Amino acid sequence: MGWLGQPADAPVIRRAVEIPRAHKLTSDIVLRALGALGIAAINQAQSKGGSGFSFTAPITRDGAGWRAEGDLPYGVTVTDVIDKRDRLASGLRRPLGCVWPEAVPDEHTGRLVLWVGDEDMSKAKKPTWPLLKGGTVDLFKAAPYGTDQRGRWVDVTLMYVSGIIGAIPRMGKTFLLRQLLLIASLDPRAELHVFDMKGTGDLGPLERVAHSYRAGEDDEDILYALRDLRALRDELRRRAKVIRDLPRDICPESKVTSDLASKKSLGLHPIVAGADECQVWFEHPEHGKEFEEICTDLVKRGPALGITLLLATQRPDAKSLPTGISANASSRWCLKVMGQLENDMVLGTSAYKRGVRATMFAWDDKGIHYFVGEGADARIVAAAYVDAPTADVIALRAYKLRKEAGLLSGHALGEEPEADTPSFDLLRDIAAVVSAKESKAWNETVAARLAELRPDVYGGWAAEQLTSALKPYGVRTVQLWGTTEDGKGANRRGIKRADIVKAIAERDGTAEAA
Repeated sequence: MGWLGQPADAPVIRRAVEIPRAHKLTSDIVLRALGALGIAAINQAQSKGGSGFSFTAPITRDGAGWRAEGDLPYGVTVTDVIDKRDRLASGLRRPLGCVWPEAVPDEHTGRLVLWVGDEDMSKAKKPTWPLLKGGTVDLFKAAPYGTDQRGRWVDVTLMYVSGIIGAIPRMGKTFLLRQLLLIASLDPRAELHVFDMKGTGDLGPLERVAHSYRAGEDDEDILYALRDLRALRDELRRRAKVIRDLPRDICPESKVTSDLASKKSLGLHPIVAGADECQVWFEHPEHGKEFEEICTDLVKRGPALGITLLLATQRPDAKSLPTGISANASSRWCLKVMGQLENDMVLGTSAYKRGVRATMFAWDDKGIHYFVGEGADARIVAAAYVDAPTADVIALRAYKLRKEAGLLSGHALGEEPEADTPSFDLLRDIAAVVSAKESKAWNETVAARLAELRPDVYGGWAAEQLTSALKPYGVRTVQLWGTTEDGKGANRRGIKRADIVKAIAERDGTAEAA
């Protein structure tokens, strides 16, 4: 009767629909997917009755997914499979965000680990960030900041490192930098220097706790940042002297420790500086070179002295990230990038060839990145999602911690640095005007050359002023025999270039010649 009385547009029986769900990963499914990649060596092995993949361990449940491990045919590398990740996902009949092929550290390049998640990594429900609602941080210890594919927390330690964050626009680079700075803010001892060259205010929640803060790339913003970095470089030099003079039993490894950072009298508290769109600094037509020199110094010597520099850019190339900086940054976060050059600029030379490829991330993989640091090999991590309102709440908590401890400073107290006065480095300027080919020079000659180099600083200097200016550096002028302009010999006060070079090395705590 139902069949006789059914309306024409409403059949009694409808076609069965299978609700998609995550199936158990089996060896047959893995081999089918690998065979669909179009890799000749795998297809050839399977056509001759082989598997094209030798499992080295049983497929097991691993977190919220399955793990398969084995050897690819001779001559086939893990990177060959990674390059065809989209085809692999099709062969497995799983969303792209569920399929994560990886190389095995310290193994041959044909050893593949395939992890297949139950849910797309970018859409899977993540555990609550442990620092979201409470807790403080000791920057000298690890703190959680994101989860891996299996849902396990991944830690980061922001002391003893410098870091680079790279990505194309709209992939979560700024969110990640903001989260790392929020972690730093939860250590009340930490002094934050925050620079948002994008100028959108994404780092705005940190303004209430920052010692220095600026958003924008106008001339006054650039000069503000330059003054602040010069002060950080001076602070680095001061710290080097403090560390050098501390007894061995208090500072056995010649670096800042958590205990030393807590001693206010030493002034060795943690300093964390973060800059978004850092390429604005290094590409600046007038001050770019000085930004590069200061940041290179901070990246090289800052970690041991309790100073961390975090640089984020959407153009990770040699111009935006000078090699002196990228080569010395020990922590790297790389979200999606478009090519091998950008990949290796952030993750390190030959990372692409080793199969560490941030190019494989999809457009929907916001916040997902490769993380190199903590003494481990590159790991895929999804940063905890912290939106602007949540960041405001965390920053407010950090503000209260600082206020209670009496540790607010600088911008957070409404204080701003004084306007620039002519800035100069006397020792390096002398090293510049007295070439390495000259072992000595008279004071009057040096003063004339300095006046030509920086008229607004040294104009009108005489030999006596140079003698007085060198005394604080421990450089003494001596009687030197030389030849006057008319060819006559004379004995006058002067300096030895070797004394200048030595003074620079002692002041800066390095053995580098000027």
